[in-house]
Amino acid sequence: MKFRVLLFAFCIIALCSLLVILPLQLLYIPDLPAEIPTERDLPTAITNAVNFLNGSHEPHTLLWLDVIHRRFGITAFADALQRYDQIINERPEQAPMLRVFRRIADYDNPLYVGDLQAVVVDLDLITVPALYSDRLELPNDYPAMLDKAANQGGYLLTHVLLAWIWIQENGCEVSLPDGFIEDLYHDTVAIIDDDPVVDDLELEAAAFLYLAGQGTLVNDSFIERVIAAQNIDGSWGDKSHSWHTTILGLLLLLHVEFPVDSYPPTLAHP
Repeated sequence: MKFRVLLFAFCIIALCSLLVILPLQLLYIPDLPAEIPTERDLPTAITNAVNFLNGSHEPHTLLWLDVIHRRFGITAFADALQRYDQIINERPEQAPMLRVFRRIADYDNPLYVGDLQAVVVDLDLITVPALYSDRLELPNDYPAMLDKAANQGGYLLTHVLLAWIWIQENGCEVSLPDGFIEDLYHDTVAIIDDDPVVDDLELEAAAFLYLAGQGTLVNDSFIERVIAAQNIDGSWGDKSHSWHTTILGLLLLLHVEFPVDSYPPTLAHP
């Protein structure tokens, strides 16, 4: 009899324990990750990139933010040229080159004596003559220079494309070999491969193709990879050079999001 009483008591205790533990198990919520992934989309990627670039003090960034403001009406970048001019005043040692490229944002941009002598980098030697092609005569060897640079590929190739854009926007002409422009577009498209890693050069190729009115040559799958590759802070690329990569990413996605038959030129015109 005593044994039965003890057994009955034990069963009651066990049952009570189950009644307490079971609801706790049902209420248990496992630890969630610190950041819950969300589905990325084009408008969100654009907003995040705008937020990342807003307030930038990198001078070349500011010139392209001015382009974006004029082309797409992004009001956050309305004061980009004013901020650029402030940097010119604050950095006299960089002022000659900064004044040279200021023409992107100001058609009547003044040049000081000696400013153009500061242009020595190979990429700038390709683009600056195009930038001033309506004001200054192109070098005699400029067509050969473009041809050689395009054949070398990489950033030299993409900057030849940018130079071609600026020559057209300035209403100028340059004698180039037959089929040169078609090859220029084709070779720029070839930079964009199927590798899942989206790098700076690929973004430059795609963005400049859109600037040239050749956006249909860029595969839709690349746009999807660009959106997926955006960093959490809204940038693209590594931190050391993210301003450049992010400008290119934003330019590209804005053209995709707001397609029209024609855009305002990248160069400011009166």
